[in-house]
Amino acid sequence: MKILQNIQLLPYNSFRTKAVAKLFAAPETTAELSDILNSYNDNEILIIGKGNDLFFTKDFEGLVIKPEIKGIRVLNETTDHVDIEAGAAEDWDEFVQFCVEKGFSGIENLSLIPGTVGASPVQNIGAYGAEVGNVISVVHTLDKETGAPKIFNNAECGFGYRNSVFKRTCKYVITSVVFRLEKSFKYIEKYADLNHELQNNPTPDLDQVREAVIRIRQRKLPDTATLPNAGSFFKNPVLSEDEKLALLRILPEAPMFVVGDQKYKTSAAYLIDKAGLKGKREGMVGIFEGHSLVIVNYGTENGLDIVRFMNGVQKSVYDLFGVRLEPEVWIY
Repeated sequence: MKILQNIQLLPYNSFRTKAVAKLFAAPETTAELSDILNSYNDNEILIIGKGNDLFFTKDFEGLVIKPEIKGIRVLNETTDHVDIEAGAAEDWDEFVQFCVEKGFSGIENLSLIPGTVGASPVQNIGAYGAEVGNVISVVHTLDKETGAPKIFNNAECGFGYRNSVFKRTCKYVITSVVFRLEKSFKYIEKYADLNHELQNNPTPDLDQVREAVIRIRQRKLPDTATLPNAGSFFKNPVLSEDEKLALLRILPEAPMFVVGDQKYKTSAAYLIDKAGLKGKREGMVGIFEGHSLVIVNYGTENGLDIVRFMNGVQKSVYDLFGVRLEPEVWIY
């Protein structure tokens, strides 16, 4: 397996910020990946997929690994469900399309989310009332320090809101993911925007749900190819009972969703809107006019410009509403 040196990382992050990786590798098999991890474990290691959820602020003085492990196969099939495994480097939306075309349901609401299959468990990606952790049965990984294989069942993944054991520990490299999907489908109303999009079709099929999700996302979100961004930049804040009451005293109509015992999720986009920041621009960085959760790059190659803008948004929202916004993206 060839290890490259001094590789420019601008093409490998959707914000298109410049940084140089001291070492870079793109293994195509689990065996190659295991050998690299075992041989270079004295280096700092960063695993990337398509780079849609990260950006760089400085050079990376270690080894960047971009696994290229692909393949889709059905492991088991009954009259009710199917267990299907996909390699970590498979494009996420192409995998969703493959499943929808086969009539396998469970991830159609996650259409058009950028990234790879391997990234989906890390963030526990979610949209329109669905989270990928609800349909993942097994995650195959390698230990980042030793290259040894380790398999996680669903409970061991520790899925939470935009979180998992893989994100919390950064100890494992995902090589493939097994999903249990249903072979029947009935649309259940979960999310207002999607319900509105389908209001003239009360019994949509899988294809129609996927198409509706794609239409919504294309209206709201900029294409990273023309306007570099990382999708939703901030997590929706989770508040305690006291924090919820304090926010409602300032913003009585702030949306609140129960997510646990005296835990409430509110909308980061709503707070950014109410802070008057939607469409705000400073230099070459700004908030997209079509969606308040999306920070966009209008031309800088310096990741610190994005960090400075992020800090300003966080400060404005906290000063006004007492809520701290936490970034969803990875910053290096």
